[in-house]
Amino acid sequence: MASRRLAFTLKQAVRPSMVSPRLTPNTKQAPSSAQCIPATSRAAPFHSSRPKAILPAGPQVIQGTANDPAPVPVPSPTHGSYHWTFERLGSAALVPLTIAPFAAGSLNPITDAVLCATILIHSHIGFQSIIIDYIPAKRLPKTRAAFWWALRLATLLVGVGFYEFETNDVGLTEGIKRIWAA
Repeated sequence: MASRRLAFTLKQAVRPSMVSPRLTPNTKQAPSSAQCIPATSRAAPFHSSRPKAILPAGPQVIQGTANDPAPVPVPSPTHGSYHWTFERLGSAALVPLTIAPFAAGSLNPITDAVLCATILIHSHIGFQSIIIDYIPAKRLPKTRAAFWWALRLATLLVGVGFYEFETNDVGLTEGIKRIWAA
């Protein structure tokens, strides 16, 4: 008796426009929550076409077996906590080195040289981290080597550019002041 009352109240509560066409009034099965949602408010999938790979997947090669242990890297202080500390100190040093020449009003070439060197090292370490994070050495060794050499070349070219700008032109701080005032 209680199940008849429940079925009757469900039939009265659900409008016919909300019921799926496969359910009929004679069905004793209660509609699910998905069937009670009006067709106008149902979400359609976002993509209407099949996904396309932009780049093909790299070579899928497994070296060794599944039971081989993960290789343990050789301990090195230059790539451990000292490396991390050096990165953080260099980043923190950029703040006063960037503000000091403009706040004090001094156009000291040594301050300019230290600022240029710190920017160059900071940028090199940042791009090096991007290469390490996004180009896996096991899967794409040649691509990673090409990016390493491109980074070294770019760092060398920017260093030569900073040197030329410092010695044969007005210098970094004065150049920024002139651009800012223009």
